[in-house]
Amino acid sequence: MILVLAALATLAQDSVSYAKAEAWLCRPGRQDACTVDLAATVIAGDGRLTTEPWAADPRAPIDCFYVYPTVSREATDRSDMTPGEDEQNVVREQFARFASVCRPYAPMYRQVTRRGLRAAMMGPGGAVPVLSGGQGYDDVAAAWKHYLANDNQGRGVVIIGHSQGSMVLAALIKREIDGKPSQARIVSAILLGSTVAVPKGKDVGGAFQSMPLCRRANQTGCIIAYASFRNTVPPSPRANFGQVSDPLMQAACTNPAALGGGSAPLHAYLLGAGSFIPTPAAQRHRWTTDGAPITTPFVSVPGLLTGQCVSDSLGTRLEVTIHADSTDGRADDIPGDIGPGTPAQAQWGLHLIDVNLTMGNLLDIVRQQSAAFRR
Repeated sequence: MILVLAALATLAQDSVSYAKAEAWLCRPGRQDACTVDLAATVIAGDGRLTTEPWAADPRAPIDCFYVYPTVSREATDRSDMTPGEDEQNVVREQFARFASVCRPYAPMYRQVTRRGLRAAMMGPGGAVPVLSGGQGYDDVAAAWKHYLANDNQGRGVVIIGHSQGSMVLAALIKREIDGKPSQARIVSAILLGSTVAVPKGKDVGGAFQSMPLCRRANQTGCIIAYASFRNTVPPSPRANFGQVSDPLMQAACTNPAALGGGSAPLHAYLLGAGSFIPTPAAQRHRWTTDGAPITTPFVSVPGLLTGQCVSDSLGTRLEVTIHADSTDGRADDIPGDIGPGTPAQAQWGLHLIDVNLTMGNLLDIVRQQSAAFRR
């Protein structure tokens, strides 16, 4: 009996209360990581600059629930529950813009840190079981259940994640949503920068049994998933994303710019030199040939990027093409690679900017899904 009580006491100390405001990076109706300036400098092909303002919609008719990727630089294998710049900045980069179409919810969780990720990748079982389970999963599941019981009130919700966040959410969908009553509340699930398995030639099965891939912008209850690579740097045979071992399966790829297939322009929001996120590559990048200063957190480059889903012997990915023009006033490249010019570039692709590359397209889809869900 004493041992049981001791175990229960330890479990109680180890659990996180999502009734506490500090357990959330973003919640509606308060000043937090989702209430920041998200203005963008639009850079036309000739180098002309205009400023695009941004505003949240406090009356958005649906919610968004977001789980962030591996960002913690703490010296342990699991992070604590104290919000730091790493967590706040990635929310601003990947999620805050969704507050223009939905009410934002972003819980803290005890994720696998960068140090823990390196250890997991060298382990015999690979990184996915470590990243998608343990304390991190338990925390996100507790946050989700708290949200459903106390905040949802019958509203539709978009689930959004990247990298480790997508892996945790995929486990959550499998255990708590797919085929369960809460599936009726799902507007869509956006799981980027990870590998979601589907049977070859099909849109449902594999990772999830009753939630198909999204193929139309007004389709609801569906999945958007991809990992992005440059067309000039295809994945290596040991790439981290887009490859599955089962010969009957393949990685899902749904192009937010063209859900039905084909190549289409990507509406990207990339980090500008005036960004609040201290990314060296973004800070150094010259977005115009004359070096005009960029003072906004983001830049938009209409017409520069297109994307299409590609499947071949190297796997399945969102292949990104940069349409450079050396005669115009705009830069002919974008930052965002991991280890450019090294083997890591073909292993990771454009993982750092998976979400940024299609942010505008994703917002357009969520607007249409929101309307369709409410109809």
